[in-house]
Amino acid sequence: MLVEMTNAHVPVLAAEVIDLAVPTNGETVVDCTFGGGGHARLLADRVSPDGTVIGIDRDPAAHSRFEDFASEADCSTRFIHEDFVSALAELAEEEINADVVLLDLGVSSFQVDSLERGFSYVYDAPLDMRMDPAQDFNATDLVNGWDEQRLSNIFDRYGEERYGRQIAREIVRRRETSTIETTHELVEAVVSAIPTPARFATGHPAKRVFQAIRIAVNDELGQLERALPLAWASLGIGGRLAVISFHSLEDRMVKRFFADLAQGCICPPEFPICTCGHSPQAELVSRRAIGPTEGEIAANPRARSGKLRVARKIAEGEAPVIGEGNRR
Repeated sequence: MLVEMTNAHVPVLAAEVIDLAVPTNGETVVDCTFGGGGHARLLADRVSPDGTVIGIDRDPAAHSRFEDFASEADCSTRFIHEDFVSALAELAEEEINADVVLLDLGVSSFQVDSLERGFSYVYDAPLDMRMDPAQDFNATDLVNGWDEQRLSNIFDRYGEERYGRQIAREIVRRRETSTIETTHELVEAVVSAIPTPARFATGHPAKRVFQAIRIAVNDELGQLERALPLAWASLGIGGRLAVISFHSLEDRMVKRFFADLAQGCICPPEFPICTCGHSPQAELVSRRAIGPTEGEIAANPRARSGKLRVARKIAEGEAPVIGEGNRR
């Protein structure tokens, strides 16, 4: 979500979000992953003074940061302390028609850099990784409770870890003697399970395993799958849904969701005329996912894997336009 640069937190793909989502004065913006408020501040500047920014975050620590943001914003503000699925469902019940909905997925720098949260493989801390500390299930429960096959599966699917089976086996072997309760204990298990050359390859050897566990603990893919239709439903005609993803599975899910919305006739190609009556609901604002510039990557390494996709809701019968920028 947010990346750290010269002791200040800045949002990933900030200029691209503004350019493609095009927030303007008087509009209602829903930032589903408020984090440190980097995107929200930029969006608030553009919808002020008559607009509204609604911030959502399941991490209670984000509330105080939102209060700081709200005290400085020139527009109306509101904070919802829920996961974004629950919050979007709540907004749907209120029949709010948003103009921009932003989903900035993944973990925030505030969470990674809070040592006690146990997200980082760099520091020794309790093995936790919950985005919402009130959640019962944490990384210690997963690492010590899931069987070898289930661990191997998430390391492969969520982490794309080639040594996932060996790592899962080593974790199970170690926990027979004592519970794995800290980040460094998990790192030691990972390092001991992989071949020596792999320990010195690009990046930290435990990076992919930590990512996989974090995704599983917080049900990040399940949350996204449930949130996308809710986010789309919350938009009024002309509204824009912007999603920043950091994992290939997330991006694939967003790409497929947008493609389905933008599809017109779904009749078999051999039909001489359309009988399905299916019309597009979306215009793809950008033909491809937008990534960070080399300059942003150099300044903010955590932005490297970010991908932005934006779609605009169109009226029934409106001809969609697939473009590379502002098509409003």
